[in-house]
Amino acid sequence: MESHQAEHDKNGLVAETFWRTPQRAVPGRPCQRIQQNKVMSGSSYQQFQASVNDAWDLGDDDIISGIAETKISKAISQTAAINVINSHRKSTKNVNNDVKVNEGVKPMEEVVAVRKNEIRKIGGVPGGSSGLRHYPGRPRPVKLSALTSREESSESKLERFQQVLESAVLDLNELKQLSWSGIPTKARAVTWRLLAGYLPANAERRAETLERKRADYKHLVRQYYDADREEDTYRQIHIDIPRMSPLVALFQQITVQVMFERILYIWAIRHPASGYVQGINDLVTPFFMVFLQEAAPGKELDNFPLDSLTEEQRNIIEADSFWCLSKFLDSIQDNYIFAQLGIQYKVNQLKELIRRIDLQLHEHLQRHGVDYLQFSFRWMNNLLTREIPLPCTIRLWDTYLAESDGFATFQLYVCAAFLLHWRERLMLEKDFQGLMILLQNVPTQNWSDSNISLLVAEAYRLKFAFADAPNHLHNAGKSDR
Repeated sequence: MESHQAEHDKNGLVAETFWRTPQRAVPGRPCQRIQQNKVMSGSSYQQFQASVNDAWDLGDDDIISGIAETKISKAISQTAAINVINSHRKSTKNVNNDVKVNEGVKPMEEVVAVRKNEIRKIGGVPGGSSGLRHYPGRPRPVKLSALTSREESSESKLERFQQVLESAVLDLNELKQLSWSGIPTKARAVTWRLLAGYLPANAERRAETLERKRADYKHLVRQYYDADREEDTYRQIHIDIPRMSPLVALFQQITVQVMFERILYIWAIRHPASGYVQGINDLVTPFFMVFLQEAAPGKELDNFPLDSLTEEQRNIIEADSFWCLSKFLDSIQDNYIFAQLGIQYKVNQLKELIRRIDLQLHEHLQRHGVDYLQFSFRWMNNLLTREIPLPCTIRLWDTYLAESDGFATFQLYVCAAFLLHWRERLMLEKDFQGLMILLQNVPTQNWSDSNISLLVAEAYRLKFAFADAPNHLHNAGKSDR
């Protein structure tokens, strides 16, 4: 299949969109088919979004356009499109996105050389953020020292964790109860390994298990990544990784990008039912940061040079991130199979849940042509990692990993609580444009652990309130009201 190539104008800039989406089949992604000669009316949400130059939301919109045909007012869409397009074009007119893709298997030296060339072409430098702007839907840069929870002023909580973790046979239920309200930084890495099911409860078996699983990952790298690669899967991952968290210098380092590339490629090959899906790269990040903080305690991670760690330390971070990601995604793999039916199901559940909880807000969104799929698809696909700062994501995942019956159902209630949090602002918006800009750009840049604690508490309250009437979720998944 021919690879997609961007069309450039005379100045070498892409004429229409910031990133061109390859017109080919990608495992786990629905294909959008548009006839060449068909005149678009501009009356759909898909055409409104397709006109917006946005590097980060384009992939999500491709999914939406393939599985939904939501119609909105033509007048509203045209007004919104004109305003947003003009705003985005002003901010992107000087951006050069001529990104070349390294095809086939290359030696590591060539991979690094190509990556450095790509970074220069998009106006950035390794370890820096020049030429980069704020993208809607991406958390703003924060001091990653904020990963250290304010709750750690209480030494008694850390002591309780240490007592549980040092037990000869771990009481997993007790560990979950402790972790639900947040895990101290010093105990987080080992606790996450245990909650993810990567480490056994028996303390005597943990060292042996870690040694064996890390050796297994090295074998997988040789077997899949260092051998002949599946071209389409590798190409898509290779394109996505440089776009990841552009305002955080750590993720622009070549060493970090290659580590993520290996993790995602091997996971995709080992999960052929879904393959690689855009957004899974965001789900590696929390594990990577937690294990990096374990290897570099007390360091400011925003600009931390990963090459300063030993090769063994980097291998441990990479292997543990891979295995914990694999365990974490096992319960939600239906989110990433063809057409991502699991997410469609959950979006319908969220719609019905909000209709029952807050009919006025639900009708306000419906009246102005906002469909839940248009904003909550990304919330479900990326587990809110693009909506809240990274330290807040890590605190949220403390609770996700501690959910005794799996976090997949609980995340639905978290999304409901998240939407309800913005209720007052949403009710003040009187048109489609204002609603969508708020929903895709929620102002969470100053959020902290306390905000997440309130969010999960409200989610728990909602879950408890509906515990005696679970049929509302099953019925909602079958029909879109």
